[in-house]
Amino acid sequence: MAEIIQRDGTWAFDGTTVRITPGLHRSVALFRQTYGEISVPLEAVAGVVFEPERRRGRLRMRLREGADPLLHATGGRLPDPADPYRLTVDVDRAGVAEYVAEEIRRCLLLDQIPNEPTKAYLLPGPPVPVSVRSSDGTVSFDGVQVRIDWADTSDRVKRATGPRIIDIADVAGVEWLPNSGYEDGFLRFVTRETSFSKLPPEKDPYALDLWGSARRDLLTALVATAVTARLPHPSARTGVRYAEPVHPLAAAVPPPADHHDVLLRRLRELGELHRDGVLTDEEFAMTKAAVLRGFQNENRTEHR
Repeated sequence: MAEIIQRDGTWAFDGTTVRITPGLHRSVALFRQTYGEISVPLEAVAGVVFEPERRRGRLRMRLREGADPLLHATGGRLPDPADPYRLTVDVDRAGVAEYVAEEIRRCLLLDQIPNEPTKAYLLPGPPVPVSVRSSDGTVSFDGVQVRIDWADTSDRVKRATGPRIIDIADVAGVEWLPNSGYEDGFLRFVTRETSFSKLPPEKDPYALDLWGSARRDLLTALVATAVTARLPHPSARTGVRYAEPVHPLAAAVPPPADHHDVLLRRLRELGELHRDGVLTDEEFAMTKAAVLRGFQNENRTEHR
């Protein structure tokens, strides 16, 4: 067993798995503490290196492309402090860090682990259900459906569409960009019908606009990863052609009778926003379709 314990966290390697546990100190990023322990199988590792510095060094692990849904969902955009594959090492523990890195590299060589991209995720991602409250609303995922409940501060176009419910079968992809504190981020769920949407995140009923606490908004990557882990692997999507989508208004199923009044009220609100010039023709058509699809999903859920 090769192990290093630091205030930033612990790495333990038993020859087959690197177990990464975040530290409990308040200096450890909220995202890492919330994501929790990660077990990385050796076959998912592409390399590891210790980078010594004057006061402290860093252990960094590089995973094979396609091995981890977290890295795929975030696109390498996690800030360094939130990166679970980075460990800050005190200068007096540099020798231990070097030993851990060398042991992992030795086993990679002995087991002849390839460096090319994987054809399946080798890590599971976060467990479900998972729910995160962000600056634009609360997003939840139970393994079957994504649900977005808008905050009072959300754009009134979004609030007019009501809660957004998206079946995992309808999700074609997830786009995530962190809130840096200087520029807003977003979490967008791309469906086959909305893949060509040009709506900005603040008005897109399928996107959360991340503009508040950068520390807390970063947690939306948990949901992005959980959804990504349950989508077809990127290697399986290459060259896949989807059937022509049915126009959302034509495909809409009438809502249950007890939801009829709510539907009419939301459609009236959207009509007023359109007449007042708040919504363009394209935005009105898209948000109206989103409302109808939302009621269709609610109807499906109630009858399961």
